[in-house]
Amino acid sequence: MTGFAQSEGQDNGLSWRLELKSVNSKGFDLRCRMPGGFEAFDSFSRSAIAQPIKRGSLSLSLNLEAASEAKGARLNRALLDDVIKVAKEINREISSENIKLEHLLAVRGVIETEDTQLELTPALQSALEKALHATLAKLVSARADEGQHLLKILTSHLDQIEQLTQQARAEASTQPQILRDKMMTKLAELLGSQPALSPERLAQETALLASRVDVTEEINRLLGHVSNMRKLLADGGAIGRKLDFMCQELNREANTLCSKSESLKLTNIGVELKVTIEQLREQVQNVE
Repeated sequence: MTGFAQSEGQDNGLSWRLELKSVNSKGFDLRCRMPGGFEAFDSFSRSAIAQPIKRGSLSLSLNLEAASEAKGARLNRALLDDVIKVAKEINREISSENIKLEHLLAVRGVIETEDTQLELTPALQSALEKALHATLAKLVSARADEGQHLLKILTSHLDQIEQLTQQARAEASTQPQILRDKMMTKLAELLGSQPALSPERLAQETALLASRVDVTEEINRLLGHVSNMRKLLADGGAIGRKLDFMCQELNREANTLCSKSESLKLTNIGVELKVTIEQLREQVQNVE
């Protein structure tokens, strides 16, 4: 599920901003971007985030800045002399005097400043941990809001799959007549064959034709999978992978139903089932 949350604060001359983002993913992946020396907070963050969130691609970033202006500035004379020397050579080569003082001072390192030390003190660690918990709670809440919207979409798809399956059941009831006509044609061929087939062989051929068009098991399994998925959605929790697996099973049954179809109408229902199941599967990828 997608979501975004952030928290800000200050401690001992430092200001920070925590940003936590989440996008859809089949598994759990967490990337942390921390300043150097903040490994302890990185470890704490990974453990804390993995507890309430089991699926998704997440990124956590910690930005630290001095809360006040730089304490002082000094000129790196040696570097400035080198820059001036290079600037004069460039001016002679291009016969130009366009290089100005602000160009020289803009070179990185010419002006050096003393910034507040970025150090993970115990007080800062404690403050950041509290901020992380607050940020994580915001993200979980945002994901829960999205989940309520997603629940309506998933339920709608399950309703449609159930309706199509009931239509398939009704249409399948017409298949015995279609089968009977085919069997009569097939039996006429078999009875006219030389040498004549035995009664046992005729019974085998009849049973084979009947089994090919019987979709009772497929329809029952489709309805059973829909019922199980409804229960999973009602129970909640980390159900994304289970729902994904059950979508594969739904698709398997729809494929078999199509392969056994003896009528164009039943085939069309099966195709529509497959389309709806694929739409369901796409949405399931967003479920934790």
